[in-house]
Amino acid sequence: MSKKVLIIEDNNDIRENVVEILQLAGYEVFEAGDGKNGVDIATKNLPDIILCDIMMPELDGYGVLYMLNKNPETATIPFIFLTAKAERLDLRKGMEMGADDYLTKPFDDMDLLNAIESRLKKKEVQQKYYSRSLDSLGTLIAKNNGLAELKKIIQERKSRQFKKNQVIYYEGDRGNGLHIVLSGRVKTVKLAEDGRELMTGIYGNDNYLGIHAMLANEAYSDTATALEDSMLCLIPKDVLDPLLNHHPEVAREFIKLLAADIREKEEQLLQLAYNSVRKRMAEAILRLHRQQAIPTENFRISREDLAAMAGMATETVSRTLSDFKEEGLIEKKGSIITILDEKRLMRMKN
Repeated sequence: MSKKVLIIEDNNDIRENVVEILQLAGYEVFEAGDGKNGVDIATKNLPDIILCDIMMPELDGYGVLYMLNKNPETATIPFIFLTAKAERLDLRKGMEMGADDYLTKPFDDMDLLNAIESRLKKKEVQQKYYSRSLDSLGTLIAKNNGLAELKKIIQERKSRQFKKNQVIYYEGDRGNGLHIVLSGRVKTVKLAEDGRELMTGIYGNDNYLGIHAMLANEAYSDTATALEDSMLCLIPKDVLDPLLNHHPEVAREFIKLLAADIREKEEQLLQLAYNSVRKRMAEAILRLHRQQAIPTENFRISREDLAAMAGMATETVSRTLSDFKEEGLIEKKGSIITILDEKRLMRMKN
């Protein structure tokens, strides 16, 4: 069965050219000459991917994306902006709204086809991440109605790409749902009165962000930022609440995840309060090592992030890492740390 593509473009020549290329490539193509008509066609036909111009009369590309994101049936459809070179500075706004990619006009046939094929393949890959994320709920089993409902909810949600250092949410923002890390790494930090950051956690593949805010119906207690290019899925609170109310077993599993997170933060506070600088650094290095999605002896972390995690000044981090390197515990090249003697680090931590 051929994939369905919707092209929304007010320039007739560009639109007709794109339609012709896509039809020759075997796609079923729908077209719209303005944003309002494009939203109607998308809602009725549910295409597999949407191409949309930014600058259009009445309803521009941002408005189209906003309207589609409000509808659960169209929010998951991959969305590619078509933009002129002069509009490239405005692309950040579109990407932050949830657009998946962009093509700069003029583009050739292969640019167009490659962009579509790449996005369709990524959507298939995301489905595998969804399934794997569900496994981390532990004791929930396949025959359980609550799990089946949660799986349906996750699969219907749209994932979003966050670039390195991009903020996912700020401390004090109202908790709007549960974030699932599908790929990459995310850090959460709290800001002290003197401006220093304390890292409260690092989250990798299949980890959940915002459980406390969701269950307590409170604002986020820290700021979440992508440590590297990451992909996350947001399940809105108004979608999760009915599930938790009707399936207590699912709520219990989230409470277990929250309890484990609280226990880890308690241990971190004890270490910050009573452990020496060397012990805190050994613990931070080993924790980063454990949290990798793919087990390797090395990992990447900036000096500033390591300082925020261990609760010390960046100058102290540099001196301690230099000591560890001289003692043969680690190797360090730039921001990459390689563990050379894990057993000695474990003894130091304990």
